[in-house]
Amino acid sequence: MKLAGMASNRGRNLLHIADRAPGDAEFSVVLTNDADAPVLEAVAERDIPTEAVEREEGEAREAHEERVLERLADYDVDLVVLDGYMRVLTETFLDEAPTTLNVHPSLLPSFPGMDAHEQVLKADVSVTGATVHVVTEAVDAGPIVTQEPVPVYADDDEAALKDRVLYEAEFEAYPRAIRWFANNDVEVADDEVRVEADANEEFPVRRIDGADREADLRYGENPHQDAAVYGDLGSTEPSVVHADQLNEGAKALSYNNYNDADGALNLIKEFEEPAAAVIKHTNPAGCATADTLAEAYADALATDPMSAFGGIVALNRPCDEATAELIVDSFKEVVVAPGYTDAALAVLTSKDNLRVLDVGGDELGPDVVSERFTEQSLVGGKLVQERDTWAPTPDDLEFVTEAEPDAEQVETMCFAWKVLKHVKSNGILFAKGTETVGVGMGQVSRVDAVRLAAMKADEHAEGKGAQGAVMASDAFFPFPDGIEEAADAGIEAVIQPGGSVNDDDVIEACDEHGIAMAFTGNRTFRHS
Repeated sequence: MKLAGMASNRGRNLLHIADRAPGDAEFSVVLTNDADAPVLEAVAERDIPTEAVEREEGEAREAHEERVLERLADYDVDLVVLDGYMRVLTETFLDEAPTTLNVHPSLLPSFPGMDAHEQVLKADVSVTGATVHVVTEAVDAGPIVTQEPVPVYADDDEAALKDRVLYEAEFEAYPRAIRWFANNDVEVADDEVRVEADANEEFPVRRIDGADREADLRYGENPHQDAAVYGDLGSTEPSVVHADQLNEGAKALSYNNYNDADGALNLIKEFEEPAAAVIKHTNPAGCATADTLAEAYADALATDPMSAFGGIVALNRPCDEATAELIVDSFKEVVVAPGYTDAALAVLTSKDNLRVLDVGGDELGPDVVSERFTEQSLVGGKLVQERDTWAPTPDDLEFVTEAEPDAEQVETMCFAWKVLKHVKSNGILFAKGTETVGVGMGQVSRVDAVRLAAMKADEHAEGKGAQGAVMASDAFFPFPDGIEEAADAGIEAVIQPGGSVNDDDVIEACDEHGIAMAFTGNRTFRHS
């Protein structure tokens, strides 16, 4: 799409659009009605042709507009975009020119005119923004294409508000509108605008996120980084952000505490049975289910008690005294659960440095999961994806080796997969029954992840070992070498996605070692 820009001053929106080229739109020309406008030099540096058409003294608006149209006629133009073009356009221009857009620094129809920011501050509103609209003869009254909100803060002055609206609203809304036009997603007819792209889809073309600051944190991941935690008041799922910290007077959660506690809580929501997990640096140091919470915690801790030192404990049942006694037997940073008995709370709060979080509810399991999407912030944007809630049942498994797993191994496969979903990739997990025995996480080589899991199981686990365990892999084995390492460690069954071009070689390696293997058909990478 070819654009004509029209500005009277700096034209910062036009420059931003030129640099971003939304929908591959590009400027054929930028025209100004002031030969000294700063936009001319900035546009020329981008090799965009410029035109200056000043209005002569006593010249009628219509006559001036005809001269503007004559200049634009020399260029290929599909859409006209205004940016601080300080002239009201008449039907002389609008009837002859292509569709013309403008951006206004407020959420129209509120606060039209030249002094929008002053009006906003005087009105004492909490939200303003920017509006992209089709230009008509009525000032700031044409049909709206899109809007973008921004907050108004108590200490804002006009300068601060102007900057925020420009960078956070205008710079978002204007390129979006142009991209829609470039992609033929907009229909303008009879003073109405219909945007086909702006539908309420699973991944809509625009997302407006509202969050309130819950607390300033002592620092971020490292002491030299400032940080805060923001909360989504619309979320109903039990979370660490909205958890009550029961031991008043204890130090508040740190950035890393929040991150690890969130990971631990998400892990134990996988299970309907009593479950406990210990998390360190967002990776499971151990996880187990059992008939009682205390047994589950003891089994989880025994996976890697050394790594569990200073870790985060998550429970999916209210914490009882027996479990609390086990937790305080070694140093932990945080324990999070859906409630505590009075006796358990007395035990836990006796430790000065242990933060005790109550997320509410009674039992946590798959049924409490309500947030459908997760997001990861990037410099310049966000990644958004569906939450990985899938886990295999025995009926989902495809058994591909000569040896078939027994019922207990199949149960362990399904348990291991649920824990593995929360292990950083490349991830390998060894399990027996419904408890972990070794975890190999965050390796760039899958073979190294197997070696790490075996080392953890044989050297760090208490009363456990790799011999006879089930191995779970978050992605397929590209070569048989991972199976060879597993066989050396004593693995007797494997669950993995399958799908490698070398699946036959991997299956053959399992058959040679008498290892049973099942394919899930799905992988479970976790990169963040």
